[in-house]
Amino acid sequence: MRVLAAMSGGVDSAVAAARAVEAGHDVVGVHLALSRMPGTLRTGSRGCCTIEDSRDAWRACDVLGIPYYVWDFSERFKEDVVQDFIDEYAAGRTPNPCMRCNERIKFAALLEKAIALGFDAVCTGHYAKVIEDADGNRELHRAADWAKDQSYVLGVLTHEQLKHSMFPLADTPSKAEVRAEAERRGLSVANKPDSHDICFISDGDTRGWLAEKIDMTTGDIVDETGAKVGEHPGANAFTVGQRRGLKLGTPAADGKPRFVLEIRPKENKVVVGPEALLAIDEIRGIKVSWAGLPIAEVATGAEFDCHAQVRAHGDPVPAVAYVEAVMDEEGVERAELVVTLTDPLRGVAPGQTVVLYQGSRVLGQATIDAARSLQRVAL
Repeated sequence: MRVLAAMSGGVDSAVAAARAVEAGHDVVGVHLALSRMPGTLRTGSRGCCTIEDSRDAWRACDVLGIPYYVWDFSERFKEDVVQDFIDEYAAGRTPNPCMRCNERIKFAALLEKAIALGFDAVCTGHYAKVIEDADGNRELHRAADWAKDQSYVLGVLTHEQLKHSMFPLADTPSKAEVRAEAERRGLSVANKPDSHDICFISDGDTRGWLAEKIDMTTGDIVDETGAKVGEHPGANAFTVGQRRGLKLGTPAADGKPRFVLEIRPKENKVVVGPEALLAIDEIRGIKVSWAGLPIAEVATGAEFDCHAQVRAHGDPVPAVAYVEAVMDEEGVERAELVVTLTDPLRGVAPGQTVVLYQGSRVLGQATIDAARSLQRVAL
């Protein structure tokens, strides 16, 4: 096959490309230039896609003997990922920029361009597996190494996108083996540290970065009963589950710490309360998509057993889910995913992504629109 290898400049994508070459495919390497912001161009930037990463990607392609290109997706990234991140926080939600990047850049914009240029598949260094069922339909599954599994952030992939996705690291038992293989192949990134944090916030200070992008107005911090217990410099800078930095003027009656339970941007209020009220029993999700063909229950609206995961490295919990047709505020019908958790999850926030699994298979995902605590409703 003609394969476009997405080269981030890290060890995973380099070894994935090497395996694609070794398998006999016609491979071309491409590095995505996603940002023109100066903070991401200096040595030591905490995220991915820096100028140093592009050089590491070029060196890896040189060793592998494959062509190398840099594609400028910075404008698309700014609009679809960075601006989306700002808009979601401004609306009081907690977005996942890596999920949006996979959805709109790496497996939308990149894949669209790759197919237009005649490539059969896009190869990445994600730890996930694509399996074909008896009818040849592709399914997304967890990787062999669950500790490194990245199927959660790939939950946004559609049936059509999975047809053109290649994950050569799927059956690798550990990251240590990937590094050892890179060393054997003479790849200079063998011991390069993994990227972390949000790539477009180079110093990791999300609150400070947002303060320059969103109008922050002081407002009230209230407890679960609505009583004022403090003031905040801007509700948008807080996240559900946050404990530090609240600076409450009124201590809790029991003397225990309080946590952010809810953000109300329209009222410019932050709601705080005891840790127990962070436990969420029900999730309602919008922008629902299915990784591969949806299971039969989706079409009928019937309930189905599954496991729900709301963070990239979070533990999946047993749940029952179904799809419900609802009318939005403008009178347009949309599909909502309703997930009832058998074991409550702590600190779930609107804007996060819930991904559903059956065994190792990824069923699909939705953006969390509402998270409900039955204990809090009872108060």
